[in-house]
Amino acid sequence: MEVTLDGGKVITAHINGHTIKTDQPLSAGGMNTAPTPFELFLASIGTCAGIYVKGFCDQRSIQSDNIKIILNIEYEKQTGLPKNININILLPKDFPPKYKAAVMNAADLCKVKKTIASQPKFEVSATIQE
Repeated sequence: MEVTLDGGKVITAHINGHTIKTDQPLSAGGMNTAPTPFELFLASIGTCAGIYVKGFCDQRSIQSDNIKIILNIEYEKQTGLPKNININILLPKDFPPKYKAAVMNAADLCKVKKTIASQPKFEVSATIQE
């Protein structure tokens, strides 16, 4: 992955032929043209859980078009960092009740969530280009 600083507060990630732009809200000096990096972080959790829920449903031929995933985040007052992230899977009324716990377990397999839970080590370095 390569990340470029593209003017103003726009920062773009380039990965596998895709570009993912981020920006800041007007109140933070941006133009609000894209989600903030933190919003994308939260979206990665929700969409990751979603792909596991989708896979679970596909394997059982369960219609998934009306399933929604809602993230509710509780923040620590002093740091402003999330202290609790609730992933709520909204199932339609025709969803088979016998699969409710199993679909929750499927969402719990999310690799993004597991990565955060394992608290990977981060290293920052800088190289002056020649």
